[in-house]
Amino acid sequence: MHSLADIRMRKQPVLTETTLFDKRRETLSIDRDAVLLLIDVLEGFKDPKWGRRNNPCAEAKITQVLNTWRVSGRPIIHVQHVSQERASVFAPESPGVALQHFARPANGELLLQKRVNSAFIGTELDRSLKERGATALVVVGFTTDHCVSSTVRMASNLGYRTIVVADGTATFERRSVDNKPVGPEIIHQIHLLSLQGEFAEVLDADMVLSLSEKESDGVALKIGSC
Repeated sequence: MHSLADIRMRKQPVLTETTLFDKRRETLSIDRDAVLLLIDVLEGFKDPKWGRRNNPCAEAKITQVLNTWRVSGRPIIHVQHVSQERASVFAPESPGVALQHFARPANGELLLQKRVNSAFIGTELDRSLKERGATALVVVGFTTDHCVSSTVRMASNLGYRTIVVADGTATFERRSVDNKPVGPEIIHQIHLLSLQGEFAEVLDADMVLSLSEKESDGVALKIGSC
């Protein structure tokens, strides 16, 4: 025999992770005027000196989001890190400071140069966003734990709604204080987790494209299978 309480408990629906995700998706949206912010999509990040990297599909996902923003006529801002250190792969005259070909500004898209991790320090980013009346950012680029994280945290503190495209960013292996290697995927996930909820909404590119399609009369592009 089962008690009435047992029967009631058995009849209650189980909210699986998938169910909760679907419910969250129903309430999500991306503003029509949300600015796509591309951070440091630079040639220098191809240098083998960085070591192992996670998410080899990051560039493909950035391309998908960028093309969707362009086709739908949404605002786009590019950020380029120009180092003050002569030996840096991002030094002003080095080939590594150049934006990767697919991510170069087009059609009057704004390009800002920065010298530190946050794209808001020493740049016109905040002023440019305010002039556009922008209240929301969609962020892609490199690296998850440095310039992406620093910019996203500051964007949130300045009052912008910020969305990080989880698979539109990546990072590299690091060494711990006791010189042990820490895998890039671990670093990537930990930093996304620390941003989620507190500083940003973390979504994958397919979700961002789906939400963009919903707000842009069906315009969303998916290129390749990466």
